[in-house]
Amino acid sequence: MPHDSRAAALAPFLVLVGLLCQEAGAAVAVMVFPQAGPVGMVALRLLFTAVIMLVIARRTLRGAVRAHWRIVLGYGLALGVMNALFYLAIARIPLGIAVTIEVLGPLTLSVIASHSLRGLVWALIAAAGVVLLGGTAHGLDLVGVAFAAGAAALWAVYILMARAAGAAMPGLTGLALATSVGAILTVPAALATVGGALLDPRILALGLAVAVLSSAIPYGIEISALRHMRAETFGILMALAPALAALTGLALLGQAMTVTVALGIVLVTVAGVGAVRTAPRPARVETVDDAAIPPSPA
Repeated sequence: MPHDSRAAALAPFLVLVGLLCQEAGAAVAVMVFPQAGPVGMVALRLLFTAVIMLVIARRTLRGAVRAHWRIVLGYGLALGVMNALFYLAIARIPLGIAVTIEVLGPLTLSVIASHSLRGLVWALIAAAGVVLLGGTAHGLDLVGVAFAAGAAALWAVYILMARAAGAAMPGLTGLALATSVGAILTVPAALATVGGALLDPRILALGLAVAVLSSAIPYGIEISALRHMRAETFGILMALAPALAALTGLALLGQAMTVTVALGIVLVTVAGVGAVRTAPRPARVETVDDAAIPPSPA
């Protein structure tokens, strides 16, 4: 099999591996919350991710902040606050439910962009899924649900800022600078709330593991895979995130699901797949942000 054909055949599998790594990183973070807290793990993840991204994008950084500081600041704020809200959410509610609520942000953006009756259908299906999740509200921490909803709104903002950064700056420059801004925002807050525990070598090592699992590996896989697959296919795979998150929560955290919750997650996933399939097609695929539902940085 020619190299390009083999790469194209492997690309969807690799995207799924990246998604599983991302959810595994979130599960590891949950396990460390008792020692480092959600804000502490967000800070470590963003700090180590920023270091990795700055090394990768070092040749294109010169002058980017000065020329595009408004975009960098907005991008970094959206990224940092979104991650903080998501981690605060998964400290209180199951991972699968948190990701399902969070994915409503890009899904809503995709439905609005479609300007079609089919988009309304997907919105109604997603709403039905949310209603099913809401049927278990008596067993959910509503503050955690609110945090997840805030992360969903910030993910939509993040998408818009990521597109602006991608248009203004080459390669991973925007993402490298945004994660740096996110780290600058969250590290002082983490030190103020967690203190010296954040500097424990074991906690630092786990923070690095979360950064590699949740950011470095998924971004690397996604950027490579998008060279060999259509944006639509990529978007459909990304829409599977809620289902994969639920399975990861079950396998690694022992977070069991009721039939109602599982059905709600399935409906939101179906709505995400449908929204991607009926979304306007981009002219080219160059970056992760061109996909109809881009990867969650959470």
